Amino acid sequence: MTREFWASNICLLGLQAAAVALPRGHSLPALERLAARLRSPWWALVPLASIALVVWAVNAEGQTADALTWLALIAIPPLAAAALGWTMHGGRPSLALLAIPLFALAWQAREELPGEAAASLLVMLSCVTLGVLLVSVAPHGWLKVGIVLMAVADAILIGAETLQPASTVLNAAAPPAELPQLQRAHFGHAVIGYGDYFIAGVFGALVAAEGRRQGRIALMTLAFALCFDVLFIWLDTLPATVPVALALLATEAASRRRRARTRQ
Repeated sequence: MTREFWASNICLLGLQAAAVALPRGHSLPALERLAARLRSPWWALVPLASIALVVWAVNAEGQTADALTWLALIAIPPLAAAALGWTMHGGRPSLALLAIPLFALAWQAREELPGEAAASLLVMLSCVTLGVLLVSVAPHGWLKVGIVLMAVADAILIGAETLQPASTVLNAAAPPAELPQLQRAHFGHAVIGYGDYFIAGVFGALVAAEGRRQGRIALMTLAFALCFDVLFIWLDTLPATVPVALALLATEAASRRRRARTRQ
């Protein structure tokens, strides 16, 4: 791996850690009332389904990649605007308008670093919103299991070389008129899949909802990711969901140790 790859990859991992640090712990009262009606343990399967079903669908039918590309192009800008305006720390309605210049930059400079950075930022911000929404309707304990299962599935699919063909097709899919590709985060010489940011957004929303120190846990997630990515010396593809799951397990273990000391 080249120095350019490592530099690009570190930037993308920094955005993944930001997806852990940014989600707010509380949603709007109107959403909370709606979420109370929709609340179900079945939502905890969304992280696992987001990778397993997508890989299966893309491998089974190539046109699925085009459909997902269009879905990302349509859904991600408003989801990112929602993060800027509401679902992230410091978000306020006026900031939602920043999604417009970010999209314009991602479009006009799509093959240059500023455009790639803008597109990756939109992807990350959309995952902040999705994380907050999912945490509002899924029981936290079940959702933690879902995060771990997603990471396990990711590792298995990569080990079986089932994910790589689907990723190649999905990453290559492009909308017309040179519109930006928002179905993955691409910066310089590195690419991270949408699911890798999605799982970070869900984890960050869980951390926020439970009142834990997001900044510290985000840095721990980044540290796990940087250590894990040393494996790129020997491997071409790694499951970037695994460091997030490791950070979750480490956080839960530390929490249990604190509770045990309190009982004593």
